[in-house]
Amino acid sequence: MKIYFLIVLILSLFIASCSQFGENPSGEHLEKIKISPNYSVEKERFTNRIENIFDKMREKDSFWNNPQKRISQNYFFNSAETIPENKLPEVKPPNIKDFLKSTESIKFIWFGHSTILVNIRNTIILIDPVFSKAASPVSFLVQRFQPPVLELKDLPKIDYVLISHDHYDHLDMETIIFFKEKDVKFIAPLGVTSHLKSWGINESKLFEGDWWDIIEFDGITFICTPAQHFSGRLGTLNYSKTLWASWIVKSESKSFYFNGDSGYDIHYKKIGNKFGPFDIVFIDSGQYNERWREVHNMPEEAARAVLDLKGKTMVPIHWGMFNLSLHDWFEPVENSVKYAKKFGINLMTPKLGQLVSMEKKYMFGNWWKNLIKN
Repeated sequence: MKIYFLIVLILSLFIASCSQFGENPSGEHLEKIKISPNYSVEKERFTNRIENIFDKMREKDSFWNNPQKRISQNYFFNSAETIPENKLPEVKPPNIKDFLKSTESIKFIWFGHSTILVNIRNTIILIDPVFSKAASPVSFLVQRFQPPVLELKDLPKIDYVLISHDHYDHLDMETIIFFKEKDVKFIAPLGVTSHLKSWGINESKLFEGDWWDIIEFDGITFICTPAQHFSGRLGTLNYSKTLWASWIVKSESKSFYFNGDSGYDIHYKKIGNKFGPFDIVFIDSGQYNERWREVHNMPEEAARAVLDLKGKTMVPIHWGMFNLSLHDWFEPVENSVKYAKKFGINLMTPKLGQLVSMEKKYMFGNWWKNLIKN
C-alpha cells in the first residue's frame, strides 16, 4: 500500500507541475461556461448532440469486449506504414512574399496535419498551430515526421490565432507562448482560453465562442460551429472540460470552413444550409479508425461532409505530420482522391509549404506516390 500511495503522490506532483496540461476553467470563467446549452452542469463537462456518444464509444472499444481484436489492432501489432521512411516533399521556405501580396480572395499554406496559414482579404490567420517536435506533453511521443517548413520566428505578422480544441495536435503550448508578447488575438471555443491564460497570455487578447456564436473584427467574421468530438489534455482525468468546435471564417465575398476534429453527424448539413456555400472546406480526413469513428470522419464521410457543407473545394487535413492512428501515412490522401472523384468534388492536395491561391489553377499531382513502398 505504501508503494501505491507513493506512486499516486509522484503522479500527482508530476501533473501539478506540468504546465503542458494547462488549466481547467474555474471561478467566474466556469460560471459563464455553465450557462452554455452545450455544457452539462450535472456531469461537469461539455457534451455532444448525442450526449453520451463518447462514453458509448469507450464502452464499445473496451478491451474486454473483444480482447483478441484489441490485441491484434493496436500500435504494437500494426503492420501498416504509419510513418514515412523518407522525408515528404515540401516547399521550403514557403513563398511568404507572394502570400502577403494584396488579395480579395483566399491564399493558404498547409504546414501538415491541421496547421494552416491563411490570408483572407489581407487578414493573416494561423490555425491550430503546432510547431513543437511532438504533439504530446513529452517530446518522445507522437513526434513530427519532419521539421516545420518555416520556423516560428520566420512567420509573417499574424493577426489571429484560431484554435479548434485543446488536444495536443491542435493546441501547442510552446507555439502559443511564442506569441505571448506579439500583437495577436486568440480565438477559441469556450473554456480553451483557460489554458492560454495559464501560459501567460494576457486576457485582453483572448476571445471565446460557443457553438453558433459570431465574432467580428475589421470586416472578418468568425463563426463558431459544432463538431462531434471531445477535449482534454489529461486523457479521461479531465475530459471535455473545454468545448471543441469547427470554424467558419468570412470576408465580404469569400469564406472557408475549418473542420478541426469531428465525427460525421447532422451538424455538417446544418452548417451548410445556414452558412454555405464555402470556397474551401478544410476537412478532418486522417487518423481515423472504426473504433473511434464517432469522433473522426471516416474517409467516405469526409467527402460526404464536404457535400453537406456545400463546399466548392475540399482540402484534406489531419494527416501528413503525426501518427495518431493505425493506417498507412498516405492512406488519407489516397482515400480523399478516391471519394472526391466518386462524388465529383474539386480536390486540392498541396505539398507541405506550398502556397495556394484561390485565384489560380493548379495541377498538384500525386506527389506522395513516389514515397509509397511497393
